[in-house]
Amino acid sequence: MDFNFAEVNEAIAAAIPDREALIWRDRRLTHGMLASRSRRLANVLIGRGLGLRRERAGLEPWESGQDHLAIYLYNCNEWVEGMLGAFKARVAPLNVNYRYVEEELVYLFRNSGARAVLYHAEFAPRVAALRARVPEIEVLIQVADDSGQALLPGAIDYDEALAAASDTLPDVRHSPDDLYMLYTGGTTGMPKGVLWRSADIFMAAMGGRKPDGVESASLEEIGAIAEAGGFMRMLVGPPMMHGAAQWGLFINFALGNTCVFADQNKQLDPHDFLSTIAREKISTLTLVGDAFARPLLDQAARQDYDLSTVWLVSSGGAPLSPRNKQAFIDLIPNVTVLDAIGSSETGAQATHGSSKAAGVSTGTFRPGAGACVVSADLSRLLDPAADTDEVGWFAQQGRVPLGYLGDAEKTAKTFPTIGGVRYSVPGDRARYGEDGSIEVLGRDSVTINSGGEKIFAEEVEGALKHHPDVFDVVVAGRPSEKWGQEVVAIVALQPGATAVADDLLAEAAKHIARYKLPKVFLFRDAIQRSPSGKADYRWAKEQVAV
Repeated sequence: MDFNFAEVNEAIAAAIPDREALIWRDRRLTHGMLASRSRRLANVLIGRGLGLRRERAGLEPWESGQDHLAIYLYNCNEWVEGMLGAFKARVAPLNVNYRYVEEELVYLFRNSGARAVLYHAEFAPRVAALRARVPEIEVLIQVADDSGQALLPGAIDYDEALAAASDTLPDVRHSPDDLYMLYTGGTTGMPKGVLWRSADIFMAAMGGRKPDGVESASLEEIGAIAEAGGFMRMLVGPPMMHGAAQWGLFINFALGNTCVFADQNKQLDPHDFLSTIAREKISTLTLVGDAFARPLLDQAARQDYDLSTVWLVSSGGAPLSPRNKQAFIDLIPNVTVLDAIGSSETGAQATHGSSKAAGVSTGTFRPGAGACVVSADLSRLLDPAADTDEVGWFAQQGRVPLGYLGDAEKTAKTFPTIGGVRYSVPGDRARYGEDGSIEVLGRDSVTINSGGEKIFAEEVEGALKHHPDVFDVVVAGRPSEKWGQEVVAIVALQPGATAVADDLLAEAAKHIARYKLPKVFLFRDAIQRSPSGKADYRWAKEQVAV
């Protein structure tokens, strides 16, 4: 069976209408309230002429037949209502990075073809400035905040619009083919809009699979699972503009759970985050790598918080170093620390768990449904038993995206057909371990070719993070007359730390081969990352070019 998010949300709301779904500050929405508010937004969108233009049949994989709603918000209940409201209007929502400057926003809105924007009042001046450059934007929906920005001329006030709208589910034929669109972070190139059938991403990453990995078979079963659940409370760490946040939230909704946003929604505030855990009795956290973990661990060392309810710390989008995993286990002895790996182009692919009983490690993953490794020349599927010495591409088969919006060439390259089967191959190198696990070596686009050897930036970063004085690090390559390219490490040290390059080299040499060691170290006060915590390799290349 295939499903769309509109009917899934309605099935969950019907099963558990009075259970809390979403908490942010003083707003506590039940699943029934969230469904009602999203229906109202759907009717607002339809009333402004937005919806389906062409059914999926007959469209190319890189084409959309729906209108698009750009969601330009900090974390808040309106972000979730915006997604659900768009799905119920047969409009495709898309994520906007709120740190983008005007030129980047113009690119994104033009590339996405968005006809409507849902935005916080704080962003009104930016939206006003780009309207003339992006005339395709016809509908502006402004969410009031504490910025003091007035409603833009011609814009709709969000709360007023919802209050005046019907909460009846729109009379449109929702389809499993309706789009889920996720723009990549653009940390190695320009952002790309990944197009998924809602039915496929629901199963691949957003709650469609039951805890045993089997796909849900009916809406009745989805409702029953939600009704029987509700035992967890998840604190969403990353911005909702990041796939890890969206996926974690929808997985928990499908389990009948409650999701919580920290009060401070513009950047990570460690005290606020840890206080929210204690106040709301959070059981599971979603983070993005060491950029989230280290500030939380440092704050927990300075002040006591009741973290006794936490039993799972999950990181997606960037790995946690062994040192930070161990620190979480030392802080919360019964916790499991889970590295989850996947991408906008694959959905959730594999996981690796660390705990007091299992020990701490990183880099290898237990593959989930459809995760695999294909050969470097994209000619065949590698055998987990026979091809353990061969480095190939980390890939996904089964439920994979349709393509990249408006880009036939990149669609064909990233989603090749091998032996009659369509795969997603977004660019990570990988190989099988002897035990059937998958070792993910890193993104090929940030691979450094030095002295005839391929060196994966993320592998070098992981080796350097073993040194206790390293707060954050990113690695990039730059031209070298001797080596072709040389490895450069950009390092931010812990406050008060005194480590020098030789100290870091000595530690890294314990974990990686000598030829992979950095030739140059650049020390910076901070490492620039995306709001989600992912490394910004474009920034890194600018630094090493200086």
